[in-house]
Amino acid sequence: MSTVEQIEADIRRLPRKARQQVAERLNAQLWPTSFAPEVEQAWADTVKTRLDDLDSGRVQGVLAADVFARARRILARR
Repeated sequence: MSTVEQIEADIRRLPRKARQQVAERLNAQLWPTSFAPEVEQAWADTVKTRLDDLDSGRVQGVLAADVFARARRILARR
């Protein structure tokens, strides 16, 4: 097993919150942004709320294919 594969396996064993923190830190290193911290926090809060809504079943996801098909129909009318 390569080092990268071992790191991935280790991360998969972490609790969800810890995996999220690892992903956020790697993302920040790979794609730094110039957004203000409060903007970043607002976006993170929105993402968490939406994921919680999906996980709890309060909302249902929409297939990407359906979204793109609808967007194409709307754009074709213009």
